[in-house]
Amino acid sequence: MSDPVLVTGGTGFLGEHVVRELVARGDREVRVLARSTAHGLEALGARVHLGDVVPRADGAPDPALVDALKGVKQLYHLAGMVSRDARDGQRMMRVHIDGTRAVLHAAKAAGVTRVLVSSSSGTIAVSKEPDVVADESAPYAVDLVGEWPYYLSKIYQEKLALSLGRALGLEIVIVSPSLLLGPGDRRGSSTGDVKKFLRREIPVVPPGGINFVDARDAATATVAAMERAQDGARYLLGGPNWTMAEFFGRLGRIAKVRPPWLKLPDRAARWGAELMERAFRAAGREPKIDRISVEMSQHFWYCDSSKAMRELGFEPRDPADTLNDTVRDLRRRLEWDGLGEDEGVAVG
Repeated sequence: MSDPVLVTGGTGFLGEHVVRELVARGDREVRVLARSTAHGLEALGARVHLGDVVPRADGAPDPALVDALKGVKQLYHLAGMVSRDARDGQRMMRVHIDGTRAVLHAAKAAGVTRVLVSSSSGTIAVSKEPDVVADESAPYAVDLVGEWPYYLSKIYQEKLALSLGRALGLEIVIVSPSLLLGPGDRRGSSTGDVKKFLRREIPVVPPGGINFVDARDAATATVAAMERAQDGARYLLGGPNWTMAEFFGRLGRIAKVRPPWLKLPDRAARWGAELMERAFRAAGREPKIDRISVEMSQHFWYCDSSKAMRELGFEPRDPADTLNDTVRDLRRRLEWDGLGEDEGVAVG
């Protein structure tokens, strides 16, 4: 049997699918570093180590990380935090930057030779113009995402991983999926907007554009990147480039939910969202619509995944299948919240 492999963030949306992919191969022990119990992954056959990628207060790595790395040569660093709340900016910086630094140093000390880091297409594939479709040669979009802490932290994470990897003599590969959809998003960190759509909480047609990819396809490509990619390579993993109107129109037909039809000027939409966000937070409640989400929906997140198709054999499935599976999975979860077919969620 080959050397064991470690996946940080194995309980996340992409992480769980990567763990499933690795376990299904059956040729090595699959370890997972997670902050909470993961009985589902243990049932699959993975060995779960309870710990954190963020270093301790004294700067030392979590002992659970050190233990999980023993004998490992390949490390999938997928741990992360997803939030559009600007108040979470410091926490995301700590997870993505301090955590990545600690993981790479611990990996080097343990004898790891190759690390795959999961990032986001939004570090480069975002524009105010609808005719811009980014590939891996695009520059970091710092000017556009400067007020969106998640994407800014992922840019810094990528830069750190590549530079520190070179300094430590580690091979670094980066995969950058677009919006992950499909079944299995237990935390709702990626499919939240679809959930809002099913609950009829999106009243306005956003003017921007979206790219999304099935998490299962992204996981397959992630494992292929670990096996085939050259040191320092980066791959965009995306599916169709659709306007937001087309996305919600297709989603509505699949889910049997009428899509939003109201259109507002960009400035009015941002102003309204900011007022609503302030009012909800003042009342101690989470806003249904927030300023950052509205601003993001006014941009175009188009990307070109040709490189991954050529070099990794990446084959995104029919997007209609992804949307259908996303709706079915969310419908099962929403039923627990009392949202049934009469409130807009298709049962078929």
